[in-house]
Amino acid sequence: MSTTRGTRGEFALAVHGGAGTIRRDETTGVRASSYHKALHRALAAGREVLAVRGNALDAVTQAVVGLEDEPLFNAGRGSVFTAAGTQEMDAALMDGRDLRAGAVAGIFGPRNPILAARAVMEHSTCVLLAGEGALAFCRDQGIAFAEPDYFYTEERWRALNTELERRRRGLGEDDDEQQLHGTVGAVARDSDGNLAAATSTGGMTGKIPGRVGDSPIIGAGTYAHNAACAVSATGHGEMFMRYGAAFEIAARLRHAGLPLDTAARAVVDELGEFGGRGGVIAVDRTGGLALPFNTAGMYRGYVLANGKINTAIWSEPYQEW
Repeated sequence: MSTTRGTRGEFALAVHGGAGTIRRDETTGVRASSYHKALHRALAAGREVLAVRGNALDAVTQAVVGLEDEPLFNAGRGSVFTAAGTQEMDAALMDGRDLRAGAVAGIFGPRNPILAARAVMEHSTCVLLAGEGALAFCRDQGIAFAEPDYFYTEERWRALNTELERRRRGLGEDDDEQQLHGTVGAVARDSDGNLAAATSTGGMTGKIPGRVGDSPIIGAGTYAHNAACAVSATGHGEMFMRYGAAFEIAARLRHAGLPLDTAARAVVDELGEFGGRGGVIAVDRTGGLALPFNTAGMYRGYVLANGKINTAIWSEPYQEW
């Protein structure tokens, strides 16, 4: 199932934990259950905001904070390593009410990069801050930092060494999308009809230090406009940037009058034709949701005003909580 629809005037929230998933034939039910539970916790955090008529921006922020705190996902605490054995994180969020946006790129230290991005939006005249300048800004704003050990996971370190060994042996690109890629994100429509999107990532395993993907690029991996939709993307960042994927979906709603599910599915399919693997989550101004992907799976879930949380990993029916 790639699409679902909420009710006009009510809230809707969707999250993703990255496209490209654990392999179905190599995972135990316990491991899959861990991902479902992590998605559930993030959705529950966002639902708490929306259920009391909170705004969409707060809901996507809280949902992504929850995903960043999960070492299962490639963002915040579970971020992958660069080819140099370092970690560099990117994040962005956008408010569909007034098109305000904030983003950070290539940072290491803030416990929750999405909160750093929000600080850029709310306390600077910038949209995107990177590197040391971004870190100095975060310190000035009192953003919570964590020690390096907090961000280290043995699984991510093994994934880096496996990738570097592949390169040393001159092997082709690894087909394990989960090891190479990964992002988290959230999109929401609140009860007042406002939209917001947020995305956070550790990037690609073994990436060149300084590489920035689509997640912090407004219009590529993150976009929100009340007149159209909110989108958070995950996958092969370079292709999403070249295609302006998130903005392209919104443009097809605004200028071609396409329904959200048609526009989102078409863009994801077209990206696939050019070698862009991944997916998106999106919500429109009526509360309609679309969660298409062109990979083996995408960690994803949604909740509507009835309060029931739904999560999925592959193409199986959603698990209802």
